[in-house]
Amino acid sequence: MSFTSQISDILHERTNYDFIGPKRRWFALSGTFILIGLVALLARGGLNLGIEFKGGTAWEVKAGQGVHPTTGGARDAVASAGLKEPTVQILGGDTIRVQAGRANADQQTKVREVLAGYAQAKPTEVSISDVGPTWGKTVSSKAIRALVFFFVAIAIYLSLRFEPKMALAAILAVIHDILITVGAYAVTGFEVTPATVIAFLTILGFSLYDTVVVFDKVEENVSGLTSGGRATYSDVVNRSMNEVLMRSLNTSFVAVLPVFSLLVVGSYLLGALTIRDFALALFIGLLTGAYSSIFTATPLLALMKEREPRYQALRQRIAARGAAAGPAPAYADVAAGDGGPAKATSEAESEPAEVGAPAASPRPAAPRRTGPAPRPRQKRRRR
Repeated sequence: MSFTSQISDILHERTNYDFIGPKRRWFALSGTFILIGLVALLARGGLNLGIEFKGGTAWEVKAGQGVHPTTGGARDAVASAGLKEPTVQILGGDTIRVQAGRANADQQTKVREVLAGYAQAKPTEVSISDVGPTWGKTVSSKAIRALVFFFVAIAIYLSLRFEPKMALAAILAVIHDILITVGAYAVTGFEVTPATVIAFLTILGFSLYDTVVVFDKVEENVSGLTSGGRATYSDVVNRSMNEVLMRSLNTSFVAVLPVFSLLVVGSYLLGALTIRDFALALFIGLLTGAYSSIFTATPLLALMKEREPRYQALRQRIAARGAAAGPAPAYADVAAGDGGPAKATSEAESEPAEVGAPAASPRPAAPRRTGPAPRPRQKRRRR
């Protein structure tokens, strides 16, 4: 099948792809990405948390006209003021942002003057943000509580709306999305800010929306499955996935496109750091959420449901029925003597006649009528 015809089948919802068969391949792919993220997380000693979580001081100033600041030049300038291990960023090409551990009032003033001299700006134009470690711990604990509440609410809702196994599969898919997104931040070294946490909660909601759409179709198709006995639970899940595939792809594409535009235009062209943190987490999370709803949540659901006794019995009945059908019987393959097409004989003709019974004379074949069917004869009325 050509690539064009495959695209046409997807657009017109004529796909018949096996999503459940190669589930080990999907699990291995997800496990590889998660493992890479965990290795990067251990190698870096954790995520690059912003000062909102770990506390610290940040200076920000816009360079004057004709000044082209660089990260190296700004780092050397603030290092001369005694600032240790600063993080320097150039936003929008002309705005300098420096972050470091919490500094006292004298050091804040000294760094402000040095940074203003480097940027050829007034010291009053340098903004200072000072965040204590207590406030950072409060933000972190609130973020963790929000995540736990999210999981509990989703587990209760999906268990009542569908069933506990569907809720478990959806939650595992959400954890999969979190691990991959965290791994992406660990590999790239991007800073984690409160905007990142907000984006996390947003992408988890989107991932669950896509998963609920798939599970709703599965529940609709699985009703009466054991009574019919013509397909296994995995077959029904495959059919359901093919029926909602185009809807899932459309939803993901429509959601990813504006976020990608926000990431490129807002952060890299306009230099908005907050937009970048939010858009990057959204972009990675939307992609992983679209993947997990198709290749993680539904295969996990099929794997758990196939272990139930009723669906195991259903699979065994279907397998036994297929084995009983077997190849065609030998008496149906009698060939004509003149080498013509094969002619089937009935079971009664293949059995020998009983002893003493008269031989049955063959019934003459009815002549084949080739002309038009005769009209029904009408009765003539007597006068």
